[in-house]
Amino acid sequence: MELSEQEVLRRQSLEELKKLGIDPYPADTFEINVTSHEIHENFPKDNTLFQDVSIAGRIMQRRIMGAASFTEIQDASGKIQLYFKRDEICPGEDKSLYNIVFKRLLDIGDIIGVKGYVFTTQMGETTIHVKEFKLLSKSLKVLPVVKEKEDKIWDAFTDPEQRYRQRYLDLIVNHQVKDVFVQRTTLMNSMRSFLNEKGYLEVETPILQPLYGGAAARPFKTFHNTLDMTLYLRIANELYLKRLIVGGYDGVYEFSKDFRNEGMDRFHNPEFTQMELYVAYKDYDWMMDLVEEMVEKIALDMHGTTKVKVEDKEIDFKRPWKRISMYDAIKEYTTIDISEMNEDELIEVAERVGVEVDASMGKGKLIDEIFGETVEPNLIQPTFITDYPVEMSPLAKKHRSKEGLVERFEAICNGKEICNAFSELNDPIDQRKRFEEQLELGKRGDDESMVLDEDFLKALEYGMPPTAGLGIGIDRLAMVMSNQSSIQDVLFFPQMRPEKKVLATTDEEFIEFGIPAEWIPVIRKAGFSMLDDLKKANPNKLFNDLGGLRKKMKLKIPSLKIEEVRAWFE
Repeated sequence: MELSEQEVLRRQSLEELKKLGIDPYPADTFEINVTSHEIHENFPKDNTLFQDVSIAGRIMQRRIMGAASFTEIQDASGKIQLYFKRDEICPGEDKSLYNIVFKRLLDIGDIIGVKGYVFTTQMGETTIHVKEFKLLSKSLKVLPVVKEKEDKIWDAFTDPEQRYRQRYLDLIVNHQVKDVFVQRTTLMNSMRSFLNEKGYLEVETPILQPLYGGAAARPFKTFHNTLDMTLYLRIANELYLKRLIVGGYDGVYEFSKDFRNEGMDRFHNPEFTQMELYVAYKDYDWMMDLVEEMVEKIALDMHGTTKVKVEDKEIDFKRPWKRISMYDAIKEYTTIDISEMNEDELIEVAERVGVEVDASMGKGKLIDEIFGETVEPNLIQPTFITDYPVEMSPLAKKHRSKEGLVERFEAICNGKEICNAFSELNDPIDQRKRFEEQLELGKRGDDESMVLDEDFLKALEYGMPPTAGLGIGIDRLAMVMSNQSSIQDVLFFPQMRPEKKVLATTDEEFIEFGIPAEWIPVIRKAGFSMLDDLKKANPNKLFNDLGGLRKKMKLKIPSLKIEEVRAWFE
């Protein structure tokens, strides 16, 4: 493991702390009786409060000034300034706790616990006067330095690749990121309390399934050694929840982790969260009313208003929402009526509006793609798209009055689907026929077609009451409600492509380039682990940098001449 200069110095500090008898990672409890937020919220109102505080946090800034210093720590609720005075920290003759431990061996990123009292500085800043402190965890890595003054930020840690790969680092230095995940939890708690108050039962169903079903998607496949059988990570929990409705529950719901082996973009992650709800003796019209009521309540619980800012738009979740059929929506945005078209005619329309067509696409997939291309991006305010073609919805009940359609709706907001719902198909004979049609699509090459689930059909044959079902994407809804443009911003640990490993240039390759062997460690110290990077360096600057490092590292090797360095690049 190649360490930077700062990492080497921190490890040296670690060893010095141990020699002083200080455990850099103590095991005992450090009692905390206040947070930084509580102090900032209440102390200005009553400066007699917080005269005996015990608080812990991560060092984010240090201003060392002789016998007195200021430090800023960050706990889970925010930041607060600390004031250290040498003679209070070290009342006796031995001043090493302040002069050596605090000033020399502590670093930005270290976690400390302090005890003292709160006061206001001459500059008007609420501050803790530290009477004693304790190192709770030594940081061996250097935090990105984010400069902040008067609400302006410089050198922010904004690289998405690094932020998503090292979410822990993102949360440390971009404190506002925590708020997004607090909002996500508020959203889920609001939804859960709404459903519990309605009397519905929260349940759990299998993630490992012998057959994948409940959606049109490719699964992840795994293998169970003891059973000697292939299993799949669930793509949806619909078919299991319906089995519970058959079993006699009137309403069940589940917050489920689902997995789909598909592409990744700012709206899709292979592992995602959705809430599915099934209520007996209801239909899709009833479910539309419930979705409006629930999402309106979520907006109020999160923001105190039904109006939510999303990028440069304001989205209003106040009931009622617009309702329009899929065919009418396509006609509204394209002036084309596709309601009576056959597959060949749909292919022609799809190509005309810019959809890429292939032989595996049946009538349902073509209509879905036409809708996605021409309508969906235009639906900014929450809108219910209703009455889908039967070919698109193998698990939905046929429409009671419109031939060729099913009783299904999707709620679309900010140009993306946030939920999908049906009057659930409970006719086992019709359901078998729909599954068989899906098998035919699979033979044509549609790798997202559904499989036939005999056990689910058996359950339907025992009789499932009329049922309304709903799947609502938690990640998508969280994006809208917290004003985030990418699904990665509402997932703590989004799936990432493997990090490319860059192999360092060997000593032999540096020597072949002309670098003397004794200078190779200095070259690496200067930040050139790759020969290609070294070749791009300015010879004059490199000569000066190497000379400075030789002096700093106190190396007893012959000095380089500028002509030698320039010769490497010829």
